[in-house]
Amino acid sequence: MIKKEIGIGVLIGLLVNSIGFILCVFIFSAISPQNMGFTETIEESLRNDSFGSLIVLGAIPNLIVFFLLLRKNKFYRARGVLLATLIAAICIAISKFG
Repeated sequence: MIKKEIGIGVLIGLLVNSIGFILCVFIFSAISPQNMGFTETIEESLRNDSFGSLIVLGAIPNLIVFFLLLRKNKFYRARGVLLATLIAAICIAISKFG
């Protein structure tokens, strides 16, 4: 039961992080002076070594979801969202230093 709730929280966290990442890329592609598309924005962030920053900005909505789950007394799901955020942070650290 507990593992299932934490697993659901991890899935929620990864989904929200992915949606936040996609929204950040769309926003940055819309405000770029070069009128880059979605894939060009990602390629440019990889060239400029700012891809990790996009992932971090995409993880900000996890904070909102985390506190909403705490408010609804879904503590194990909130732990899963926190775990998903830590997974994103580890991926960023590996990409930066690895």
